[in-house]
Amino acid sequence: MGSGVQEQRASLTQGEVLPLASSSQSEGLKHTRSILNSLFSGALAGAVAKTAVAPLDRTKIIFQVSSARFSAKEAYRLIYRTYLKNGFLSLWRGNSATMVRVVPYAAIQFCAHEQYKGMLGGYYGFQGKALPPFPRLLAGSMAGTTAAMLTYPLDMVRARMAVTPKEMYSNILHVFVRISREEGLKTLYRGFAPTMLGVVPYAGLSFFTYETLKKLHAERSGRPQPYSYERLAFGACAGLIGQSASYPLDVVRRRMQTAGVTGHTYGTILGTMREIVSEEGVIRGLYKGLSMNWVKGPIAVGISFTTFDLTQILLRKLHQMGYTAR
Repeated sequence: MGSGVQEQRASLTQGEVLPLASSSQSEGLKHTRSILNSLFSGALAGAVAKTAVAPLDRTKIIFQVSSARFSAKEAYRLIYRTYLKNGFLSLWRGNSATMVRVVPYAAIQFCAHEQYKGMLGGYYGFQGKALPPFPRLLAGSMAGTTAAMLTYPLDMVRARMAVTPKEMYSNILHVFVRISREEGLKTLYRGFAPTMLGVVPYAGLSFFTYETLKKLHAERSGRPQPYSYERLAFGACAGLIGQSASYPLDVVRRRMQTAGVTGHTYGTILGTMREIVSEEGVIRGLYKGLSMNWVKGPIAVGISFTTFDLTQILLRKLHQMGYTAR
């Protein structure tokens, strides 16, 4: 009889332990699936957004790295001349390098943002709820910094391809090889410092603005999820604020990245700023192309945030359908 009691206790013990192990495993699978969903949604969001505005982005970079005066008329002329000389698809020159860079960048940034939101939510006691303003800003800044650090050489390559003729660099690998041989490996990280300084306000304010607008919308409309056009509008506001705040550092970054092919020798952030201001002035130099960014940026960021959110919702629904089918 004693042995029977022991067996019963053993079976009860096993019965109590097994569900815990199963629950832990289920949570682990759920977390892994959430990360993979965020990575895929972020990658798709970045690819769709950047491809949509690639001609404007290329034109902006060309003006940023030259001393030519920017205006909407001159930007149109540049796009039209490029089209006449090299064909329609030449407007997307460098977009392959952009995709190589933006797909991992956007995937890492959006995924990191979701993870940082969860971490900060747990730390501040807002798990599963909208974060307070400061953690909301911090999560965006940390996500942007993480993504920029891991993908910076690809951004350098993309900038070089955007401002050089096709004969100079035939493909992405060729850019890496030539820069490494002719200018040294450290050139791949030229402009890294202004990038890090710029991405903090850019990513921080972009995510902060978008998340804040969604929160205010939910509170005032009573709807937990905004419509697609509302997401686009929120993303456009986020892009406008984020890019305007960090734009001078974006100009400095582009100048330093393309110094090897434009004949300039930019050494430091302050030195580059001083040279730009002395030659072109503050507004026409450090804010060159900003008006184009006010068109391109809100469109790109709006598409990016909207694509990410809608893809996340779709993936969750597909999972639920598969789960209920089993």
